[in-house]
Amino acid sequence: MTAMRRDPADAARHRWALVGVVGVQAICAVYLASGILGSLLGIPLPPLPWALHEYLEIAAALGMIAGVAFGALLLHRSQEGRKAAEARLSRMRGEFRSHMEARFARWGLTPAEAEVAVLAIKGLRTQEIAALRETSEGTVKAQTNAIYRKARVTGRTQLLSLFIEDLFAEEAAAEVTLTERRIVRAA
Repeated sequence: MTAMRRDPADAARHRWALVGVVGVQAICAVYLASGILGSLLGIPLPPLPWALHEYLEIAAALGMIAGVAFGALLLHRSQEGRKAAEARLSRMRGEFRSHMEARFARWGLTPAEAEVAVLAIKGLRTQEIAALRETSEGTVKAQTNAIYRKARVTGRTQLLSLFIEDLFAEEAAAEVTLTERRIVRAA
């Protein structure tokens, strides 16, 4: 579960590039709109030499084209980032499920107890678990007590905290690995 983080300097460059492109687009829009609004509202604007007027219009058009291109690039990167995040989330769900199943096997949970444990970890109440499994609340309570005893915890909160602690431990290990790679690259 390696967490890839963007370099802060890279993020700052992207932010300033975006600010620059938006600024250029704003100037282009003001320039193009001022001529139209000036004539529409009857506000006399000083005439510009023909060549300067043409250069400004070309610059405005290029600024808008750059804005569209940069916007398309950002949209593409955003979509790629979303796809990567979805893939990581899917992988983590599978890893978490495998991790839970391995823990349940170590604790010696029966299939019914494992199912109840998953539902309890998801936050369902005893009544909801009983309704889903079409069993009595007493059966679910007996199964949750067996789960807690086998896991050596006193309740649902401690059971959930076992898995949360594992996730943080894996994340910390991934951070250490990432830091070690950066140190090796820097050396």
